[in-house]
Amino acid sequence: MEWLKAVEALRSRREAGVLVTVAAVRGHAPRDAGAKMVVSAGETWGSVGGGNLEAVAVERARGLLADPAAGPELFTSHLTDKARLQHGVQCCGGEVTVLLEPLAVLPAVAIFGMGHVGIELARILARHDVDLHVVDSRPEQLTDKALEVLADAVARVHRHHVPVLPELVLAELPPGTHVLVMTHDHAEDLALVDAALRASHLGSIGLIGSSAKWSRFRSHLVADGHDDDAIARVTTPIGLPGLAGKEPAVIAVSVAAALVQVFAGEMPLIPQLAP
Repeated sequence: MEWLKAVEALRSRREAGVLVTVAAVRGHAPRDAGAKMVVSAGETWGSVGGGNLEAVAVERARGLLADPAAGPELFTSHLTDKARLQHGVQCCGGEVTVLLEPLAVLPAVAIFGMGHVGIELARILARHDVDLHVVDSRPEQLTDKALEVLADAVARVHRHHVPVLPELVLAELPPGTHVLVMTHDHAEDLALVDAALRASHLGSIGLIGSSAKWSRFRSHLVADGHDDDAIARVTTPIGLPGLAGKEPAVIAVSVAAALVQVFAGEMPLIPQLAP
């Protein structure tokens, strides 16, 4: 199905679209109920019948794309030569009701480090409709056995085993991906933060660790040429500021809760502490 492939393509590109469906038909119409097409800001896939009907559908769909708060809507088109048409005459004689459904851009999250905190965080995020990337340089952390707790995930889970230079995964992530750095190796963490700051397509950057760790990292980042504005993109410590606890499950709940707030557009990832 061309329209279904289009939906998948838009999701992978993290691009908004509208699914257009012929919801009901009375009398003669160019397509039967159930016909679908997908509309993005610059492309269309599939067809709901061409002519004035389809032109109006595309126009209204792009109107929805311009309004982030828009929800699904219906419109009815009368296919007679007596109807007032915007894009030419279409006189099949029937009446078509069309459903327009905005396709949201879903959040994407990449967890670098599938240790105790990483796996707990992945378990929580996997219950949400997100694209979840799990990355580790250790193959044993990404086996089917290690990730069996994600077997019933609602999220789309992408595994990345990169034994050397895991920071190369950053270039493969979709635009706007939120990056969480929590590997087993501080040198790996630093390399990831440095590479994330050099990437312009990513979302928030979160780093797990103490204030002492961040102080050392910050010195290295300054020495490597990052200015204050760039370094301010890094949020550490991660998690809701009022939720204390060092247990992996507590940290994971805290970080996941902060991310869900980000997804809803309610707050920045986590308040940035003064360096």
